[in-house]
Amino acid sequence: VMFYLVVILVVLEVPRAVAAASLRRAERRERVPAPVPVTVGGGTPVSSPSEPEPAPVSSPSEPEPVPVPDLSRRLFFGRTTAAIAGAGALATVGYGMSSALGDPVIERVRVALPKLDPRLHGLRFAVVSDIHLGPLTGIGHTERIVRMINGLEADVVAIVGDLVDGTVAQLGALARPLKSLESRYGAYFVTGNHEYFTAEGPGEWIEELKELGVRSLRNERVEIGHQGAVLDLAGVNDVGGAASGDGPDFGKALGGRDTGRSTVLLAHQPIQVDEAARHGVDLQLSGHTHGGQIAPFNLVVGLQQPVVSGLARVGGTQVYVTRGAGFWGPPVRVGAPPEITLLELGG
Repeated sequence: VMFYLVVILVVLEVPRAVAAASLRRAERRERVPAPVPVTVGGGTPVSSPSEPEPAPVSSPSEPEPVPVPDLSRRLFFGRTTAAIAGAGALATVGYGMSSALGDPVIERVRVALPKLDPRLHGLRFAVVSDIHLGPLTGIGHTERIVRMINGLEADVVAIVGDLVDGTVAQLGALARPLKSLESRYGAYFVTGNHEYFTAEGPGEWIEELKELGVRSLRNERVEIGHQGAVLDLAGVNDVGGAASGDGPDFGKALGGRDTGRSTVLLAHQPIQVDEAARHGVDLQLSGHTHGGQIAPFNLVVGLQQPVVSGLARVGGTQVYVTRGAGFWGPPVRVGAPPEITLLELGG
């Protein structure tokens, strides 16, 4: 609330300053005496700026009144600005909480891959990232996401990092609904930076997800066979794992493949697309940014990541960045509603 109070006050400072300047001009006009009309030759009175009428001399017992600025209008504008800022901040945060804690938006996206085998046209990915299981989400958060993904009837489920904000001991029960994920060719996961923030590291979650039927792609790839054609699905670790010797290895994940067929890469951060492009990846699926989560932070995220949300092309590789289905920090999303993506491949 304090953040948006400051933002709105800064925005309102422009019209407030304009109004204050107008008031000051009006007050100066009120303090300047009007010209005294002078009758010339018995005709029509005219104003004589060169010979103003002498001001009346006040009596020593009656001192001349000093003009006092009209403070009531300034006070009105000040209080009105404060009221608008307060109401706006509360309304914005209220809307942001309902967005963050409500159902994710289903974004339907079709991506054309020039060298995609025609038999793979229509292959569908359910993409979700940044679920951020934690004490504020509850198991209902996971159940809702699983229910919505299953309703999409996708061929592949891709979980693109930042699944959890804690250890298996703390949050294992909240992840249990992932065992009910449904898809034709399976569910796949790559690590995000938050998996490396947990006390036990990502290893225990890799094992936990395996028990839940979700395969982790750790600098490796699998073949997705569909209607007699094959698509390479690869995944690399997040750049946050480099400090612990568990960072991304594009050569291991993408080396030695048949470059004549299309490749889809799961990589948590959009910034990894530069390396993906150097390895000839057709499409990268990412998250991490939350779409900015709280506007105007989307402008700041754009300084660090090449894409904040949506579909873009970087260095010959297309990258789709989902806004994520959860939240980090305050349960507030403004201008970036939570998202689950149904992405369909085409030629």
